[in-house]
Amino acid sequence: MSFSALGLAPSLADAAQSCGLTAPAPVQAQSIPAILAGHDLLACAPTGSGKTAAYVLPLMQAWMLSDAVNQPSGARPTQVLMMVPTRELASQVADLIYRVGSALGRRPKVAVLTGGVSINPQLMALRGGVDMVIATPGRLLDVVEHSRLQLKTVRTLVLDEADRLMDAGFADELQQVLALLPATGARQTLLLSATFAPAVQDLADSLLRADHTRVEIASTHAQDATIVQRAISVDAAKRTALLRALVAQYPDQRMLVFVATRHSAEHVANKLYDKGIYATAFHGDLSQGARETVLEEFKNDRWQVLITTDLAARGIHVESLPLVVNYDLPRSPTDYTHRIGRTGRAGLSGEAISFVTPAAQAHWKLIAKRHALDIPLEELPQFPVTESVPERQPHEDGGNGGVKGKRMSKKDKLRAAAKAQDGSDGESDGFSQD
Repeated sequence: MSFSALGLAPSLADAAQSCGLTAPAPVQAQSIPAILAGHDLLACAPTGSGKTAAYVLPLMQAWMLSDAVNQPSGARPTQVLMMVPTRELASQVADLIYRVGSALGRRPKVAVLTGGVSINPQLMALRGGVDMVIATPGRLLDVVEHSRLQLKTVRTLVLDEADRLMDAGFADELQQVLALLPATGARQTLLLSATFAPAVQDLADSLLRADHTRVEIASTHAQDATIVQRAISVDAAKRTALLRALVAQYPDQRMLVFVATRHSAEHVANKLYDKGIYATAFHGDLSQGARETVLEEFKNDRWQVLITTDLAARGIHVESLPLVVNYDLPRSPTDYTHRIGRTGRAGLSGEAISFVTPAAQAHWKLIAKRHALDIPLEELPQFPVTESVPERQPHEDGGNGGVKGKRMSKKDKLRAAAKAQDGSDGESDGFSQD
């Protein structure tokens, strides 16, 4: 099947192909015709399945067919608002729009409004009007307060990573944004998520029209041969040594390593670098400019190993990334899916290795149970396990990820408070802003 067969204009289909989108992924094949037909959409598909292009391409076509193409910039009302949870995902969406637009020879005027950088350049970018806004909730509210940006002209609302946007730390801000938009029936609404958390379904019920299209692409990480998953039993004190051994086992291959905290990211990266391994840290304490530089250098093979918090679990795309390592297990089973989804993308093979300390064995069993994983817990002769399994492992309900010694983040505390209030199971479907 081709993109043209889905209803995209031949010029746009050719532009997509020039950007490496050679054939529609399942989520694209099901979503694009529905969006082009003006339907609301609820799409659930695993990380790396092509959700971004599933809405960017039809929105580009809608822009091409609108009067905005020929209007002077000062007369452009904002037609599309794309809400995302992180700066990195905002950059990824904008990059796809720019690349497709460049291949077309024309592109919409886009404003990217995210925190962590000065607001002034973003306010300047809005002068004369913009066709599309890509924003995180908090920064969008700040910009609306300090500018003439009007959201009542928005014809299409996109909520990408809707499960993350409904986390306790974003929910209030999201509701404030929704109050600034046209009524539900007066706009097209697209909700895309990697999981159908209860909060996402509740949001869909309140925002989507009754005749909306529902697309569900099953996660195949557990069965898909493109991602080989392993779990290795190791003492907490020997994890860095095991990581060095893996680097030696996979020479010249890039490796994305997830840890629980910003401090751990710096500590582990420094330990590897001191041993002559080109490793660096990536986390929320870095400035936006530094984060962009680190990612670009990692993509260009300047760094072999990137030690990161869950900041890189979503919205980060690195071509042909062969290996992901969970140095610390993720806080929730859902975050496990997002992490390992950084490899095995676009049909390429990859490997995901999780370090399981004695203190984290119960949490690993929870992750395996939730994803129906039948992965043997390997014991390596060169790394014999000497630590004992505690009688009562901390945070066995998964609320804090089973990470020994990891204090709850602000957002985890909000989730715990929400759990106490509504009696939910309290499982975190998002990630901290580390």
